[in-house]
Amino acid sequence: MVAIPESRFVIPPLENGDRLSRSEFERRYEAMPHLKKAELIEGMVYMASPLRIKSHGEPHGFLATWLGTYQAFTPGVVAGIEPTVRLDLENEPQPDAVLLVPGRQATIGAEDYIEGTPELVVEVAASSAAIDLHDKKRAYRRNQVQEYMVWCTLEGRLDWFVLEADDYQVQCPDDQGIVRSRIFPGLWLSVSALLAGDMATVLAVLQQGINSPTHQAFVRLLNT
Repeated sequence: MVAIPESRFVIPPLENGDRLSRSEFERRYEAMPHLKKAELIEGMVYMASPLRIKSHGEPHGFLATWLGTYQAFTPGVVAGIEPTVRLDLENEPQPDAVLLVPGRQATIGAEDYIEGTPELVVEVAASSAAIDLHDKKRAYRRNQVQEYMVWCTLEGRLDWFVLEADDYQVQCPDDQGIVRSRIFPGLWLSVSALLAGDMATVLAVLQQGINSPTHQAFVRLLNT
């Protein structure tokens, strides 16, 4: 009987820059329970660096509060923070936040992962040089993410992209400085207030959207 070296049974660790299939990425990720965040983007592995509070942690919290408030008043939508999204065979990101209506473009599978394409994806990036505005953006566009928001915190800029035909266009604030989601009625954002960290104003503007007739009609539609 030939002994098989023990090393043959060892699952290789994930490494930044690995080129893997989605199934192999998941196999290695599951074997590293200490690893908090790794993503497969266009077939390449990206592993998160330590995150700073002012350039990532706090902005991430602001966005989670905004989306969570919307979810609280919109039965039928699901908001999530850093969920695994099985987007396609070469992309399994963990976006900073998502908003979706299960069954519309994505489902929640038997393993409790998002399968398919959330309607809204939100990412916090240190700068416009980050992957979020390049490889991730291409993958999200190809998979028909309808709205994609990127907050470049070091540059003090927030881009809210909307998918028109086959490309993303920047959705600009109106005369009141508010951006209104085209996919989720009532999801309103005062961009200047968010960038200034004025969450009281952010939530007050959102409440205006939640009180709007279009949001009330959307809630009725979701629950019929």
